[in-house]
Amino acid sequence: MKIGIIGSGQVGQVLAKAFAAEGHDVLLGTRNIAKPEAVKFNAETGIGIATFSAAAEFADILVLATKGTAAEEAIQLAGIDNIAGKIVIDATNPIAPMPPTNGVLHFFTTFDDSLMERLQRLAPGAKFVKAFSCVGSACMYKPAFAQIPTMFICGNDADAKQTVSGILQSFGWEPEDMGSVEAARAIEPLSILWCISGFVKNDWFHAFKMLRP
Repeated sequence: MKIGIIGSGQVGQVLAKAFAAEGHDVLLGTRNIAKPEAVKFNAETGIGIATFSAAAEFADILVLATKGTAAEEAIQLAGIDNIAGKIVIDATNPIAPMPPTNGVLHFFTTFDDSLMERLQRLAPGAKFVKAFSCVGSACMYKPAFAQIPTMFICGNDADAKQTVSGILQSFGWEPEDMGSVEAARAIEPLSILWCISGFVKNDWFHAFKMLRP
């Protein structure tokens, strides 16, 4: 498949390399194609870089991997028409631009809304699927845990979630479908819980697991 990554930071670069390793054709979208980090990434990996809109137009599937505070603007720069009808894997979290309190992050959303719901309202024709939001970038691709970890996903389009579930399985994850877009209100705060061990214990390599009898 053709994969367009919206966001050239650490998460975007990790996922771009992961999709390329799985044999997909990847284009890394960045606000500024002359940004030194993006140019270096292209030179080291051979993965192409492009503007957000070019990456969105190119892609069969998009991955939104920006900071949460930049997510809505990134979708607008990618082009609402360019992403209409396409799967958008939403890896963002609504983390507020302030330091954590005793390891606990602050959000700019409430429990009655989520960032993914805002994005879905902004681009109603896109098929948003929340994924990769409850784990750090070092664990996103084929993490070496004792058990297969669980990735909680949600979204309104069943076929889109099935496609993303297949991607997650190829990345070494067990997908757990939590339902419609409103479930992002519960999934996004898992990033707060995940980060506490990192901030307090400097433990950044762990994941969640759904257990059943």
